[in-house]
Amino acid sequence: MTAATAVAVAGTGGGRAATLGRAAPARRRSSVAISTLASGLRVVTERVPGARSTAAGVWVGVGARDEPAELAGVSHFLEHLLFKGTDERSARSIAEAIDRVGGEMNAFTTKEYTAYYTRLPAAHLHLGLGILGDVCSAPALREADIESERQVILEELLMDDDSPEDRVHTLLFESLFPRHALGRETAGTKQTVAAITPDDVRAFFCRWYRPATTVVSVAGPVDHDAVVAEVERRFPSAAGGERPERTAPGGQVKPLAVSRRSTEQAHLALGFRGVGREDPDREALDVVNHVLGGGMSSRLFEEIREKRGLAYSVYSSPSSYADAGALTVYAGTAPRQADAVLDLVETELVRLHDDGLSDEDLDVARGYLAGSYLMSLEDTSSRMARLGGLLTTIGYLRSVEEQVARWESVTHDDVLRVIERVLYGPRTLAVVGPLKRADLQARVA
Repeated sequence: MTAATAVAVAGTGGGRAATLGRAAPARRRSSVAISTLASGLRVVTERVPGARSTAAGVWVGVGARDEPAELAGVSHFLEHLLFKGTDERSARSIAEAIDRVGGEMNAFTTKEYTAYYTRLPAAHLHLGLGILGDVCSAPALREADIESERQVILEELLMDDDSPEDRVHTLLFESLFPRHALGRETAGTKQTVAAITPDDVRAFFCRWYRPATTVVSVAGPVDHDAVVAEVERRFPSAAGGERPERTAPGGQVKPLAVSRRSTEQAHLALGFRGVGREDPDREALDVVNHVLGGGMSSRLFEEIREKRGLAYSVYSSPSSYADAGALTVYAGTAPRQADAVLDLVETELVRLHDDGLSDEDLDVARGYLAGSYLMSLEDTSSRMARLGGLLTTIGYLRSVEEQVARWESVTHDDVLRVIERVLYGPRTLAVVGPLKRADLQARVA
């Protein structure tokens, strides 16, 4: 291969195939391979013998945290716009082409990357790569489309604001990461979305949607060399681009955020600074989260919902970024029961700190994390997303076996260390509902 260097990693699969989306003759080789094109664009594939579908995605390593404050939401704006078409393809023709073969197409924006993907019958991978190459390389970004999508996004923001569960998490992150881009809503605000100009959108695209920030990920019954050749044909060869420089958030948090509304429930979110994506304590925090509120056997679910019936929805969840993270506890309950729910959360946090986990707790959590991860990789979309997400965020591939081993190797000492580090670090309480700030102040004093 003259225009790319290739590296094979992890696993076994088939050999060279003459066409895209067709199983190759059996020959021992790695099922996962990476190539870097001369332009700097990276291509990663996983061959999945026997699969009937192929998933392809373009992952761009820029997201909401990489935007200037005055352009908050521009990455999400672009996500809405790219499938609006190119000079040669209209939005309708793209949708019809995908529908004609029974495929699906979508996109999403996060704090640190934006992804565009298709899932199609394996024989039609060339269609998916052609559309992705066109819209991610030369979108039309017409002014009429920008204005119509601006209204769609403003409606999306209004919809989210009408959801108190969504609103309380927005408040929480604004307070956990004050005056930092990680604390901003990914879609921006009504003010910033209204103010973003077509030239702002085009300039952001031209700066960041470049080979240096881009990964093309494909999973299915494919041959790596054939995929690379198709990507070289479908994506521009011009090299260049830069990866965003990021500044870690400071250590300060706002301890309390309250949005008083006349809702039937009080929506409570307690947040802690967590760990970064490659922090050695990340898997230990996953274990702690599962025991605390990550599943139906978790302590918060058992104590608050099953035993006392104080909430329908109660859970905890971690999130990790390049240089920071968060652990969130959420519950929605009747306002008169808010104090009782918050007291029970505190009781479980203290019990975690004082008693740690039992051997059974540790065994169940490790088994759940490993098992659910393995089951999540049953389809080509999830395999494609795993590869694209890893290369975009940490820059290398971690094998499935290694990730499972990281969870299975978590010890009681690891658990105690991360409990002390996270649950007894800075915290924020966010509340949406008919509760008074003065009545909550004592909890964060």
